[in-house]
Amino acid sequence: MKTALFATLVLGSAFAAKAATPPTPLFASDAPLKISIRGPVNAIARSAERSPAARDATMMLAGSPNSYAIRLSPRGITRRRKETCQFPPLRVDLVQPAPATSLLAGQRRLKLVTHCRASPGFQQHLLLELAAYRMFNLISPYSYRARLAEVDYIEPDGRPLVTRYGFFIEDTDDMARRNGLKEARTGDRVPSVQLDPRQAGRVAMFQYMIGNLDWSMRAGPQGEGCCHNGRLLSGNGPYYTPVPYDFDYSGLVDAPYAVPPDGFKISNVKSRVYQGYCRHSAEALTAAREMRAQRPAIEAVLSQVPGMDGRTRGKALGYLARFFEDIATDASVQAKVLKSCVG
Repeated sequence: MKTALFATLVLGSAFAAKAATPPTPLFASDAPLKISIRGPVNAIARSAERSPAARDATMMLAGSPNSYAIRLSPRGITRRRKETCQFPPLRVDLVQPAPATSLLAGQRRLKLVTHCRASPGFQQHLLLELAAYRMFNLISPYSYRARLAEVDYIEPDGRPLVTRYGFFIEDTDDMARRNGLKEARTGDRVPSVQLDPRQAGRVAMFQYMIGNLDWSMRAGPQGEGCCHNGRLLSGNGPYYTPVPYDFDYSGLVDAPYAVPPDGFKISNVKSRVYQGYCRHSAEALTAAREMRAQRPAIEAVLSQVPGMDGRTRGKALGYLARFFEDIATDASVQAKVLKSCVG
């Protein structure tokens, strides 16, 4: 039965492939944006944990004459909790399609990662998470793009509330379309044998690099489909292509609220544990070789993120240096990383 099902998936994937397309205008550049959001921002933040209701607001992009009517709502799970964040991540829904000439052309629903808390340190954690997205962009084309923005939050009466960094995350459909694929529809779990080996190796080695354990390539919360902090794409031959997101629980970001998931015998999130599948070890070794060659570009990302201070950059470089020690040779990858593969 499983063999027949897998054969069906192979045929379905072969016919599902589409031509790749350029990124949408919003994600065609890494240049930081300046935007303003005017609406009941404070009320949304105060009620984020108990009420996900969307509220009317407006958004403007600096240098653009257009004002966009939006519906603004809190999103996420952990970061909506008051004990975690004073300010939740936001969902920005455009009420009407943006003009074809607009930077927002093609966008309808945007994820905005926000600053969580008011202290300057939380700005640095946000910028480190943005850097993680950009590092994975270097490692794999099957990755979400992210666009930094300096956001002025304004109350309905025109009173300025706060100005903080945030970043938009590319929509899954747009990311898939850009790669000639489409988002897969699956149950809560998929067998590891159905994951694209090359991408699975890249994802596992990247997650080890940033010290992230809060993810899964093949399972998600019951009733919500696959996967935990990731999505699967179809159309790439016989396999599902895993694409990760949400890196705030990683050791690289080292957010104050981040703790290791249950089941791991480590004291903090900065401790690395390899969670790739043994069946993908050859591809993970190849990914490690590629990442050794990309080390200058990966480290350079930290110098290319506006607003990141020298202390934050230095600590992040030191954290990455220990990863590159672990993968310095094929033998060290085998001895220090792949020995703890899963399954």
